[in-house]
Amino acid sequence: MAARPPLGAPAVPRYVTDPDRLRSFLEDAAHVPGGHASALVTPTNEAEVAAVVQRSTAVLPIGAQSSLTGGATPRGEVLLGMARFGRIIDSGADWVRVGAGVTLAELDAVLARTGRYYPPAPTFNGAFVGGTVATNAAGAATFKYGTTRDWVRAVTVVLPTGDVLDIERGATRAHVDGYFEVVLGNRTVRVPVPSYRMPKVPKVSAGYFAEPGMDLIDLFIGAEGTLGVMTEVTLKVRPERPAWCLAFVPFAGRAATLGFVRLLRDAAQQTWRSHEGGLDVSAIEHIDGRCLDLLREDGADRRTGVTWPDRTAMALLVTLELPAATTSQQAFDDIGRAGDPGAPGTSLARFCHALDQAGVLDEVQIAVPGDLARAEQLLALREAVPAIVNQRVGLAQATVDPRIEKIAADMIVPFERLGDMLAIYEAEFTRRRLDVAIWGHISDGNLHPNVMPRSFADVESGRAAILDLGREVMRLGGSPLAEHGVGRNRVKQQLLAELYGQAGIDQMRQVKRALDPEWKLAPGVLFLPA
Repeated sequence: MAARPPLGAPAVPRYVTDPDRLRSFLEDAAHVPGGHASALVTPTNEAEVAAVVQRSTAVLPIGAQSSLTGGATPRGEVLLGMARFGRIIDSGADWVRVGAGVTLAELDAVLARTGRYYPPAPTFNGAFVGGTVATNAAGAATFKYGTTRDWVRAVTVVLPTGDVLDIERGATRAHVDGYFEVVLGNRTVRVPVPSYRMPKVPKVSAGYFAEPGMDLIDLFIGAEGTLGVMTEVTLKVRPERPAWCLAFVPFAGRAATLGFVRLLRDAAQQTWRSHEGGLDVSAIEHIDGRCLDLLREDGADRRTGVTWPDRTAMALLVTLELPAATTSQQAFDDIGRAGDPGAPGTSLARFCHALDQAGVLDEVQIAVPGDLARAEQLLALREAVPAIVNQRVGLAQATVDPRIEKIAADMIVPFERLGDMLAIYEAEFTRRRLDVAIWGHISDGNLHPNVMPRSFADVESGRAAILDLGREVMRLGGSPLAEHGVGRNRVKQQLLAELYGQAGIDQMRQVKRALDPEWKLAPGVLFLPA
């Protein structure tokens, strides 16, 4: 693979050092205190990016700073903001090429105008495309569509040397002996492929991708900005945008919930295999009983008009995909006729039949295609959960102990082990007497336990619990790092080291040293220097 010189006028962009201007860039969505930066630069082309990385000793590329791991919180570096790379460059029926600074909301708006869409987007639509590629982001629809990695066709990356790589999927594979050769302006570097094996689960955002014969593009996807700065990305897109139906489904017990999820998963996978009409579920999310208590205490149920029985132990938010032309009237007709003999076997009718068989049909709340107001209410209820948790943690930090912070995890197990994992979560958090809310993407086996500390002792106990639970996840064949990445979070970095061993971390350092010998880009993200 041969690099090329950067394109664009080679002017050095303006460095912003005014503390008042920098203040809003000193933390990401993890709200880790202590962020500080030497300057902020917002380049407009490759040549300016190259100039910044060449003349700086430490650079932190940032997008929307929506990281939940502290990976976009500066620790003295020059901040390299990608907001001015916000252009839709070109597109075809099933692909689009964009600047790294395009937000997911902007991308979706452009695609929607021509009936296309990009499925693997995470929940936060203000994230930059470049950031989602850098973290191999995933979201609710991973169950059907996979992660960001599966949708990236090409990337343009500025290396720490200022050289530029245009990488197309399928063009550059690792040598059979386990390395890539990259030809830079004045030398050739050999980049080793790590030998560790990654967990076989739908989502893994745990350091550098590695497998025999891997594609070079996959080394940069999920590298969290430590190997290069992405400036452009080519994505696959779906040429036809489906209609969606959302359903809020409460259950009285864990076993019934898991049984229903298993039924939906099996039916959807059969539909995809047969390519015939059937139950087409793209995502199933869940919130537990503690989440529901918090929603009621905060009044989110009254604000959104979403209710559930007092006995509810878990609730699901199910996304059904329907034919693009489905109207609200057609959807209501399907629902009304679902129990009739000879009712049509549409996806929605089959779903209603499954709800009836589970004994929850009368308690379900549905947003049919076209009912945007109701869909927004159901989504707002889901989004209210992490917001309420963050408010609780912030209040404890302000009134009890400033050292208090939220302790959270992002773990995934094979779906067939999810019941075991939930039982282990419950036992561990109960033993430690911690206040915990759990939500996540249950169709993937991906859950997010969030500890709400009432004291600093709870913070310390929560960290120890997450480490213990991460080891249990690994024992069950899962990954303790599913979709949020590693960043600078010390607990996540320890879990990364336990996942691959110290030898695996050393192999990652060898990869970084080959492409970034001066350790310029995102130092301290993923792992510390040796």
